[in-house]
Amino acid sequence: MDFVKANGITLAYRSWGPEDAPPVLLLHCRGADGADWSGIAERLAGGARPRRVYAPDLRGHGRSDWPGAYAYEAMRDDMLGFLAALGVERADVVGHSLGGAVAYLLAQHTPGVVRRLVLEDVPAPMPLDPPRPPAPAPDTDPPFDWAMLRATDAQRNAPDPVWWDHMERITTPTLLIGGGPTSPIPQEQVALLASVIPAARLVTVGGGHLVHETRPEEFLAVVVPFLDAPPDVTSRTPS
Repeated sequence: MDFVKANGITLAYRSWGPEDAPPVLLLHCRGADGADWSGIAERLAGGARPRRVYAPDLRGHGRSDWPGAYAYEAMRDDMLGFLAALGVERADVVGHSLGGAVAYLLAQHTPGVVRRLVLEDVPAPMPLDPPRPPAPAPDTDPPFDWAMLRATDAQRNAPDPVWWDHMERITTPTLLIGGGPTSPIPQEQVALLASVIPAARLVTVGGGHLVHETRPEEFLAVVVPFLDAPPDVTSRTPS
């Protein structure tokens, strides 16, 4: 584990691969931490075209600070500060679920920082109907701040409309990976998100919400060629 100051807090992170290799930022789902990506990170770092892989713990998770404030925009700004602190000007960004929402906000806000964007089983930011009820308090201390869970539930129930309105600002090539019918995320919401990002395509890998864990080989078989493709290779039609 390493630590860096960014956006006024301390972020813990793991890293793999040669320091001079092309950088990839991996953003985990809610309730996990950067270790969730270890298997994928090792493969990306040690592949035929090695990459420098970074997997931070998002604020309120793992060994990063738990500051009590958990706006999605704050997490986005954490990642901007994180990359700047490491001297990374541009990176491929892969985000799963909550990490995917942070990733698309980063691509909206500062497009030049994101070379290519991968969103794993990430729904469109539409209000939930019915809203998600408050989660009951756990019997034991979880490895994340319970206030983060409540805060992100509230934002998932009623997302800021600006998130949706600014999808057209994502100009980087984007790959959406769907978890298929066994995922709790409505796959029509994943398809809807793919339809509004200008340079996006959708591939359904299956395996449920944890695609990179349940089907790592299939996940990498889609992601690696996408990251390795020449800059002008994009697809605007979901498939």
